[in-house]
Amino acid sequence: MAYKHNYDKILKRLTVILSKLNDGAALSVKELAEEFNVSTRTIQRDFNNNLASFPIYQENKKWKMQDGFRVEKTKSLEDEIVLDIIEKITESIGGTFSTKAHKLLSKIKNEDFNPIYTKLNIEDISDRFSDIQTIETAIREKKELKCTYNDEKHTPYSVTIQALKIVNFEGFWYLVALKNSILKKYYFKNISQPVITDITFTTDTKLDTLLNESVSIWFQKDTEPFEVKLFANKHAAKFFKRRPLPTQRIIANNVDGTMEFSIKITHEMEILPIVKYWIPHLFVVEPAWIQEIIGDDLASYSQKMKDFL
Repeated sequence: MAYKHNYDKILKRLTVILSKLNDGAALSVKELAEEFNVSTRTIQRDFNNNLASFPIYQENKKWKMQDGFRVEKTKSLEDEIVLDIIEKITESIGGTFSTKAHKLLSKIKNEDFNPIYTKLNIEDISDRFSDIQTIETAIREKKELKCTYNDEKHTPYSVTIQALKIVNFEGFWYLVALKNSILKKYYFKNISQPVITDITFTTDTKLDTLLNESVSIWFQKDTEPFEVKLFANKHAAKFFKRRPLPTQRIIANNVDGTMEFSIKITHEMEILPIVKYWIPHLFVVEPAWIQEIIGDDLASYSQKMKDFL
C-alpha cells in the first residue's frame, strides 16, 4: 500500500506542475522542491524523465511550456460559439466521451453558460476507447488488423482486415475496411478484440473522395456512380436547399417554390430511404427502375397494412 501512496503523490505533483506550466508559469526546481517537500534531485528527475514527452524546455534555470502548446482560454466570440456547438454535439453522444469532452472544453471556454441546443441521435461508443485507440493506430500505421466480428445472426468469427476509416452515418458508427481487396463496412459495436499485426498495406487515396460524395453507408467502391433526378414540392425543396445532399446539383428553381435536382449515387439504398421519408413531397423523375422499386414497396406496404387491419 505504501507503493500506491507514493504513486498517488507523484501523480499529483506531476499534475500540479503541468497545470502551472500550462498557465504560463516559469518554474524553478528549487522552489518546486520546497513546495512539495522533496529533494531538488526528485524534481529534476520529474522534468528529465516523467515529463520528458511534454513540450517543455529549460531557460535560465526555469522550466517553461513551449509556445503554441499551452491550452488557453479563448477570447474570440466566434470561437466561443464554435465551442458551444461542439460541446452540444458531444453531449448527444453521451457517456464517458461527453464527460471527457466537457472537461476538455471547460479548459478553453470562458464560462459554462451555453445558449446552443442540439438534438443529434449518435451512438455512444465511449466504452470502447481502448478498441478505438487500437484501430486508430492500425489505420495510422497502415497495418492489418485481426478482430472478432459478430454477423447479423450474432455468430462471432475471426477476420483479418485492412482498416481505413472509422465513420458515422446517421448516428451509427462503422469501420470501413478492405478484406481481400473488397470494401467492407463493419458495424463498430459488433467488433471486438482488435489486434494489430506486423503486416503492412498501402491505401487508395480515392477513399476520402468516395466518403465525401456518399449519401449513406450503402456507398460502393467499384460501382460506377449513376444520376438520380428528383422533384421536390415547396414543402421539401427548402430543406434540400438548406442542407444539400452530397453531389446535389440543382436543375431548376421554380417560381412556385418547387425544385428539380439530381444527385449521383452508387447504390439505390442511398436514395430510397430519403424519398420514402419525404413522401408525398418528393418523388423520383428518373431512372424508371428506381420509381418501380418505390412503387412496389408502397404497394407491398399498403397490402400488408390491409392484411394487418
